Amino acid sequence: MLRSQTVITIRDLVAQGQSIRAIADATGLARNTVRKYLRGTPEAAPRPIRGSKLDPFTDQIRRWIHEDHLLNCPTMFDRLCAEGYTGSSSILRAFVTPLRPPRRGRRPVRRYETMPGEQMQIDWGEFLFEQDGRIQKLYGFTAILGYSRMRFVCFTKRCHTPTLIRGLMQACAYVEGLPQIVLADRMKSVLLHMDGNTPQWNPLWADFLTAIGVTPRVCRAYAPQTKGKVERTIRYVTESFWPGVRFRDLDDLNRHALAWCDRRNVAIHGTTHVKPVDRWVEEVLCPLPTGFAWERFALEDRRVTSDGFVSFDGVLYGLPARAQLTGQVVQVELRYQTLTMWAQSQVITQHPVHAVSGTQVLHPQQFTGVPPASTRQPAPAPLGHPIAAPPTPLRRALTEYDQMCGVVASEGAA
Repeated sequence: MLRSQTVITIRDLVAQGQSIRAIADATGLARNTVRKYLRGTPEAAPRPIRGSKLDPFTDQIRRWIHEDHLLNCPTMFDRLCAEGYTGSSSILRAFVTPLRPPRRGRRPVRRYETMPGEQMQIDWGEFLFEQDGRIQKLYGFTAILGYSRMRFVCFTKRCHTPTLIRGLMQACAYVEGLPQIVLADRMKSVLLHMDGNTPQWNPLWADFLTAIGVTPRVCRAYAPQTKGKVERTIRYVTESFWPGVRFRDLDDLNRHALAWCDRRNVAIHGTTHVKPVDRWVEEVLCPLPTGFAWERFALEDRRVTSDGFVSFDGVLYGLPARAQLTGQVVQVELRYQTLTMWAQSQVITQHPVHAVSGTQVLHPQQFTGVPPASTRQPAPAPLGHPIAAPPTPLRRALTEYDQMCGVVASEGAA
């Protein structure tokens, strides 16, 4: 089989009027070979199909794509390498590209950039998982620094204001500082409503940001691209981290999420073409507050039940009976996977956080000295006291009183 350049040379010489003998002498080929290629280029024999290092993993990749909806090749590559894949990422991308669903059309947008230390964008994402044959949901708090693109992700069971504040506190602790502005969506945990152009903030959210010296901002209505960096981060988490993730409980999931953030923050960012951790050193972040000005916003109020439990994230945590707090309000703090309960500025008890909802965590002294309900004396019932009705007065004629007194009335008396 001749190379394409040799075949082109033969055809050029024929076009110049050269004979077969002259062409054979010029190219060093046999005359029969020249005649064969002048009659028509012979069909090339099919090349043998060689095996690929990716072949043992193709079924797994298809499951990721069709079952877990994982389309991110860097994530696939990391998982395949952990399973023993030794090929290149380009082979993987060539295999995955035809399997991707068609992308919808997009409109161009103008990217908005901020100065170092100026802005952090935050938002929630919803993430589904299957447990015991049922689809359940978690919320993913996501934060990103606008300049460096340092990312932070953690997962929770709720997305109300106290949980949002704890998520922001964890994100600020992760990046080791406070931005000047926090940009969020128009959610009720942040913004109650707009009074004309004046925002009416959620009081708890406003108190927290005022105490730490951060300015709140919300994006324009129906314009999620206003906070496009965090929107893109949520999509990145949805497409890269979440598909097929395996976790034992919420704590284990957050450990995986933190490790994922560490890996992504040292990888080159697709927009800035710089590692986020390298840009992070240029961020001019304010120092984190210390003491009660910071810690008090991690507390939540909870009322103690009649049997001495406090409900938090769907789990009942017990209190010692000696505290005698039934029916009272206590403060609960979640920190480093430990739940601390406070009453009147005193620590009552601590519990390791349990991730399974619907469970009860008893305190060793929860029912010490507490009699069973069946032995308790019933409370005295209120009693009333009936009284006799007053006697009814008799009505008598005046003449009867005259007779009793011996008075005789004259006929002409008026």
